[in-house]
Amino acid sequence: MKELLEIYKLDGTFLGTQDRIDFKNEVQKEFEEKGVVSKKVKTIRVLLMNSLGRIYLQKRSELKEENSNLYDKTVGGHVTAGNTFDLTAVKECAEELGFPATVLSEKEFEQAIKSIDLMIVGVLKKVDHIDNFNSIRILKDGNNFTQPSICDIYVGYYDGAIRFADGESSGVETFSISQLKNELVNSPNKFTEDLKFMVEKYSNLLLPIK
Repeated sequence: MKELLEIYKLDGTFLGTQDRIDFKNEVQKEFEEKGVVSKKVKTIRVLLMNSLGRIYLQKRSELKEENSNLYDKTVGGHVTAGNTFDLTAVKECAEELGFPATVLSEKEFEQAIKSIDLMIVGVLKKVDHIDNFNSIRILKDGNNFTQPSICDIYVGYYDGAIRFADGESSGVETFSISQLKNELVNSPNKFTEDLKFMVEKYSNLLLPIK
């Protein structure tokens, strides 16, 4: 079944809908020919921690065409046409990571992480909206491909098991924020550009529950 995405110009003008695979092929060809991409879609990116503040990173499968074998954010995905950013974040947790999650306001989030059993449900909050998020993807031939998107960023907590569902990941590893920052300095080539950006910008949020 086709996955339809909403397509926008870089200035935010809505162009219509397009199949995800067709869009990906089109913009990759455009980047190869012109060095830039003129269209964008909606995406989400999530960094999850356990209650001790250890950050869940997925290691992307070596079979992936982009960013293979690199440590990445916990989960990310495209927003299907007609869906909201929040619904997409919840769906990605359920379908890709195997657990239920909810997106709450800042006030509700702070209350929930101290009162809800985080072994059962993940609790997320939206921390940013970026109209032109440029995701740098490293291809198997060593070349880079930059995909712009309209992106919402989420952080959250979950203490239960994570089970990647689609074979896109070869495993999951947890890092404290201090460990992760050290690794990013000492071994930057092990991590995606998305993750580097998120750690630099949102590290003040990646802390244990007090």
